[in-house]
Amino acid sequence: MSQPILSVRNLVKTYPNGVQALKGVSFDVKKGEFLVVIGLSGSGKSTLLRCVNRLHDPTSGEILFKGKDVAKVKGREVLEVRKHVGMVFQHFNIIQRHSVVNNVLHGTLGRTGTVKSMFGLYSDEDKAKAREYLKLVGIGDKAYYRASQLSGGQQQRVASARALMQSPEILLADEPVASLDPATCHTVMDYLRKVNQELGLTIVCNLHFLSLVRQYATRVIALKHGQKVFEGSPSEINDEWFAQIYGEGAKEVHIN
Repeated sequence: MSQPILSVRNLVKTYPNGVQALKGVSFDVKKGEFLVVIGLSGSGKSTLLRCVNRLHDPTSGEILFKGKDVAKVKGREVLEVRKHVGMVFQHFNIIQRHSVVNNVLHGTLGRTGTVKSMFGLYSDEDKAKAREYLKLVGIGDKAYYRASQLSGGQQQRVASARALMQSPEILLADEPVASLDPATCHTVMDYLRKVNQELGLTIVCNLHFLSLVRQYATRVIALKHGQKVFEGSPSEINDEWFAQIYGEGAKEVHIN
């Protein structure tokens, strides 16, 4: 049996104010999986992803990425981790006045360097790759538009293409459709699935809506109050599990 690309072991994160966001969370991610993390706001989903790519420092536990514990690396080694672990955020964090293709090329910052990036001195190979990824996410015709001219869903796809420019081995997506309308949610999720299937890229994605989880996830874990309360296939989340994860009074919202 092949080694998981990511193994999280007894991960704890306590913030300086004393809030314990993660309480001993453990799970594995297989290469090529589309794993979705669900749970209420405040359950620890975002903290989990931010610990994996070391935007947050874990308090204790292990984060084994291809067998190496990245929970304990410091300084420049953290930047090395982020080269292999791409991230897409709920808020797209793209530069509105720049062109779409320039925003995507910013994903090469780790290898291009700040000065070259400032002057747009990207290699022909990187420029070709940026256009290729824009085509992959369905907006190849928007490459030379200003980012401000794009819709929210299109801007989220620019953010996804930018993350792909890092050539990551795993892509973390933190509520990538939370601020989008239902139709656009599906468009963005369709392209994430395309990236997962066509590039074989491992994806770990935080989502709220169970209807999207059932459609896109290969496997699910659920967090509640910083603890893992469920792990399994989307089809296993019946009414009883839903109530346990989200609370007795919660009602499932469908995105059609």
